[in-house]
Amino acid sequence: MLAVSSLPAQAQQHRFFPAHALRGELVITQFPDAKLNGKPARLAPGSRIKGDTNLWIPPAGLTGQKLTVHYTVESSGLIMDVWVLNPVELANKPWPTTPAESARWQFNPGNQTWIKQ
Repeated sequence: MLAVSSLPAQAQQHRFFPAHALRGELVITQFPDAKLNGKPARLAPGSRIKGDTNLWIPPAGLTGQKLTVHYTVESSGLIMDVWVLNPVELANKPWPTTPAESARWQFNPGNQTWIKQ
C-alpha cells in the first residue's frame, strides 16, 4: 500500500538529466520523423522516449502531440533520448535550448539547475 500511495509524489520530482540535454518542443509526425522546435528532425534507431512519470512510451503513442521535452542528440544529429517534462521540471528555468547556450551557461548536476553566464 505504501508503494502505491507514493507513486504520484515520485512523478512530480526532478529526474536527473545529463548536462548536454536541451529543452525543446517535439512533435512526432510519422515515426521516425518528427519536428523539433518547428524544424524537421528524426529519431535515431534505438531512441528512447520517457514520459513525465519516467516510463518508456512508444513513439506511435505520441504522434501529433506537441510536447515540451528535454532531449539529447547523437553525433549524426539524430534525436537519441527524450524525456517528456512533468510540471516540476517545466518550472525549472532557465534550461538551455541550444548547444551554444549550454556551452556558455554553468550546470549544477546536483540540483539540476543552470546559471546563465
